[in-house]
Amino acid sequence: MIDFHEVMQRVKQILSMETKKEKILDRDIADSLELDPQYFAVIKRRKKIPYESLAHFCKQHNISMNWILLAQKPQYLT
Repeated sequence: MIDFHEVMQRVKQILSMETKKEKILDRDIADSLELDPQYFAVIKRRKKIPYESLAHFCKQHNISMNWILLAQKPQYLT
């Protein structure tokens, strides 16, 4: 089963590398996934993965969906 918190940790990792900030807030993740912060709080509590938003995020950042969801290499698409 795909773990919500592990997926969001990988999103945080990408955002941290891009913004050079160590602390990435839930608001930052919600913004990067183009989700309302209140909606993100709900799906976080329910541990519901926003697949469509993650797909757009991966496309924008040239990241593999397999890496985001399952930690399978390679991380970046060529």
